Amino acid sequence: MKARLGLKRKAALGITALVAIAASAAPVSAATVTHTDTDTKWGRSDHWGVITRNTIGSPVAALRDGPFGSFGVTGPSARPPFGRGSLGIEVADHSTSLTPPSEAADFGNEVDFFGAPVLGLRQVGFHVFQTGENVSYGGAANLPNIRFEINPNLTATPSTYSSMVWNPPALPTTDLNRWSPYLDATTTGTWFLTGAAGTATNCTLSHQCTFQDLLTALNDGGTQPVIYSAAVSKGRDHMWIGAVDGLRINSLVYDFEPTMVRVRRAT
Repeated sequence: MKARLGLKRKAALGITALVAIAASAAPVSAATVTHTDTDTKWGRSDHWGVITRNTIGSPVAALRDGPFGSFGVTGPSARPPFGRGSLGIEVADHSTSLTPPSEAADFGNEVDFFGAPVLGLRQVGFHVFQTGENVSYGGAANLPNIRFEINPNLTATPSTYSSMVWNPPALPTTDLNRWSPYLDATTTGTWFLTGAAGTATNCTLSHQCTFQDLLTALNDGGTQPVIYSAAVSKGRDHMWIGAVDGLRINSLVYDFEPTMVRVRRAT
């Protein structure tokens, strides 16, 4: 596809530069508080964008307007939950020469969470725009993920890298073709760790864990695990075309707008 979500791929990957970060007392964020907007509950972050290391193929992960609708949908679910924009994501399933041939997209932040304690995570989740077509491509659980790159610091393995991934629960049919309610990653869906850390904790892709069980497994009495980066991700599995907004990490909500990532304090 030469263009997705009405944007040429070149424009989609050239994410607009963003400005200053707002924070709260949340232990997971090392950012400083700024009050540059008229509403002092808001700030703006310049550290979000496509994580090139983790991008495979030529997917789209771009800030965009809407989506509004689908047609016939009215009320709060017919528009992004915050502001007027969102993070549009599009990945294809059979589009590369690799094995598997599917694409992967990562839109995240490699600065503001670096060195923050994994065990300090208390609230994580987002809103998603899911379609019936996406369900037909990969089933009811064909949805984007939240992914933290971490140093697990486990005494059982010398590995210093793992991806800590949340798989959301399947949405009911009443939440298709519209914006979903908030999906709480600490109480719904399942989590897993990649690599040696997954094996050591028994929280793997084939044997996934609850959020609390994962934190308990990482808290092995040694050096505490720390975060490298945080991202919304999709792939490598099924084709998916949709959007995410209102990514929450502890007491901050990351509002994806067409020209910036706005940072709100959760209420």
